[in-house]
Amino acid sequence: MRKNGRALQELRPLNCYLDYLKYPDGSVLLEMGDTKVLCTVTLEENVPKFLQGQGKGWITSEYSMLPGAGEPRIQRDIHKGRFSGRSYEIQRMIGRVLRAITNLNLIPERTLWVDCDVLQADGGTRSLAINGAFLALNLAMIKYLKEGLILKWPLKEYIGAISVGLIGGEIYLDPDYEEDKQADVDLNLAITESGHLLDIQAFAENSPYSLSTFNEMLEVGFEGIENIIKKMKGILMDRISSLPKDLQEFLPEGYIL
Repeated sequence: MRKNGRALQELRPLNCYLDYLKYPDGSVLLEMGDTKVLCTVTLEENVPKFLQGQGKGWITSEYSMLPGAGEPRIQRDIHKGRFSGRSYEIQRMIGRVLRAITNLNLIPERTLWVDCDVLQADGGTRSLAINGAFLALNLAMIKYLKEGLILKWPLKEYIGAISVGLIGGEIYLDPDYEEDKQADVDLNLAITESGHLLDIQAFAENSPYSLSTFNEMLEVGFEGIENIIKKMKGILMDRISSLPKDLQEFLPEGYIL
């Protein structure tokens, strides 16, 4: 049992606010415990030069932490004179993960910009950004399908992400900041609902760790993501069910609860 009474392999409470902003095609404020991430999706009627004329679309991401997201104040990149390496790494990861589960041929000659802004950081920001980005992408696709901007549903299946920590020999699911800074191993994981890996990062902070420990952490992470995906299905159920029946036929099997 943790200091806050949460079980070692228990997720923090997940709260979601859909359509949080007026102007994006999809927007979600997602909270996991005290971590809060705002994710939006906006469409642009062109693609990068390397894709022009191929009839394919593109999904790209930007990620940042607001100055008040942590303590002490986080300096904006523009004032550092350079882009944060951590932010660049995370936004590339978000873009890769979303492209991997999207049929880009079904959003031809368009770019979807996915913006993830951390409003408050208390551990697990990159995982929550992936989950929020996926939810916002779903909202955008529902809008595009209803408006005839796309003709078929392009998302192949649900995805989820979570962080796992090894702290004092114990495996902690979804650690908060105070727990995470004590971790001997820090693992970040993103998978599909069918159990296929999208992204995995596992770092030894103090000393090497065994393959058996890694596999145990993976198992805990998989179970945590399974629960997250169930929650996301519940969050999206009403919106997806609002699609006309003829459009619901394009959804992958099991996409609706």
